[in-house]
Amino acid sequence: MFSKTIFGERIKELRKSHSLTQQDVAAHLHLTRTQVSDMENGKSTTSIERLYMLTLYFDVSADYLLGLSDEPKRR
Repeated sequence: MFSKTIFGERIKELRKSHSLTQQDVAAHLHLTRTQVSDMENGKSTTSIERLYMLTLYFDVSADYLLGLSDEPKRR
């Protein structure tokens, strides 16, 4: 089952490991900083298009972001 909490934790973890701010991620996704914060805190998710953008931005698989895999790298 999909978990907003896992999704948010993984985005936050990736953002911090790349020394990025919420504003940096927001600018890349054409969102507000508050929208990124809401995703990181499990209050909301995102569109399939932005999910795709996140996978490219952080070079991880969608399965990882969605909590379907614990292996972050795309194959």
